[in-house]
Amino acid sequence: MARPTTVVLVRHGTTTTTGQVLPGRAPGLHLTEAGRAQAEAAAGAIAALRPRPRALYVSPLERARETAAPIATALGLRASVERGLNGCDFGGWTGKRLATLARRAEWRRVQQAPSTFRFPEGESFAEMQQRVWSTLERLAERHRGQSVVCVSHADPIKAAVTFALGVPLDLFQRTVISPASISVVTIGAGAPVVLCVNANTLERGERP
Repeated sequence: MARPTTVVLVRHGTTTTTGQVLPGRAPGLHLTEAGRAQAEAAAGAIAALRPRPRALYVSPLERARETAAPIATALGLRASVERGLNGCDFGGWTGKRLATLARRAEWRRVQQAPSTFRFPEGESFAEMQQRVWSTLERLAERHRGQSVVCVSHADPIKAAVTFALGVPLDLFQRTVISPASISVVTIGAGAPVVLCVNANTLERGERP
C-alpha cells in the first residue's frame, strides 16, 4: 500500500489589507507586525510536529515568503518557491475593496455558486482548485511517506481542504482559513484525509 504524504497547509499572516481588499496576486504586500508574530507562532507549532516536515514550499508572493521565513528557520529548511501555490488570479478585481465588490451583482455568485464564476481576465474557482490540488498531488508524490509544509493563501487552501473532504465547490465558501492558520491533509494512500482545518488561531486570541 502506498505511504501517504502529510501536507501541512499554512496561510500567510496578516497584511495591511487583510479583510479589506481582494489582494490576489498584487505584489508588494508585506506582513504587519501582527502578521510576523503570527508567522513566528505558526513556525513554533510546525516545529513541534512529528514526524518533522522534510520540505517547505511557498507561493511566490511576498506575504507568503515572509510567513515561510520563520518556518524555514525553525525546521532548518530552505523554502522553495512553487507557483502552483500562488493566490487566485482575480484579474480585474485585484486590489478592489471587498465592501465595493459586495455591492456588485456578481458577488452573490462568488459566495453561493463559485463553480459558475470566472474573475474578469482572471481564473475561475474551478481552475484554481485544479491547479492547487494537482500541485499538492505532485509534491506528495515527490515526498512520499514524508511530511511537507506548503505556505499559500486563503482561497487555495480552502479549495484544497474542501476538495479533500469531497465538499462541492459551490459550498467551499463555508470554510474559514484564517491568517497564519494551519490545516493538514494526507495524500497518496487511497482517498485524501483531512486531519485538521484552520488550527492555531483561536489559541492566539484571534477571531476565526
